[in-house]
Amino acid sequence: MEENAVKEKILSGAEELFMRFGIRSLSMDDLARHLGMSKKTLYQHVPDKDELVLLVARSLIDRNKALAESIRKEARNPVEELAKISTCIRSAMESLNPSVLFDLQKFHQRAWNAWLDFKRGYLRESIVRLLKQGIEQGYIREDIDPEVMASMRIELVQLAFNSELFSGNRYSLSDLQEQLYDHFVYGLVTDKGRKLYQKYKSQTNQSITIL
Repeated sequence: MEENAVKEKILSGAEELFMRFGIRSLSMDDLARHLGMSKKTLYQHVPDKDELVLLVARSLIDRNKALAESIRKEARNPVEELAKISTCIRSAMESLNPSVLFDLQKFHQRAWNAWLDFKRGYLRESIVRLLKQGIEQGYIREDIDPEVMASMRIELVQLAFNSELFSGNRYSLSDLQEQLYDHFVYGLVTDKGRKLYQKYKSQTNQSITIL
């Protein structure tokens, strides 16, 4: 197997385990066993766990950027873009261990900084752009400040990971994120935008039910 292919296998396997079990609980021994390779081979491609977490984080960020750009190009208007983002958020959160962000912040500062750069840079700018377009087209209220709302949306993402607010098995992460996202959207849209958003959401739910 070529070197690049081996490294991709390592990153893919690590991401799968991180998402399922969290980061702190996973050791390099666990990963080597999961991949069916020796620790020596693993360390030839990744020097330590901190570097591995950073590489996985960067890979996830790059894929998120690519997905966001794809949604932006395919959406017919800002409201459809908002609805498609909602579907992607729910899908992503269904397989994510809630401890992942805490583990990043507590134990892997470089990966955490990469996440902060992504959300404060690309993600924030994308939300501001989307809201401004929505205002111009009459879907988003004119009296909102896109800069303020973008900052709030970013913090709402992280709010769902707060175990002090949402503890135990009462809430699923995907349900929490969807409710917070819908609350955010409904607080922004005009009547015209609300009706269209509900239409797109209904179509999405129907397609999920059929599948």
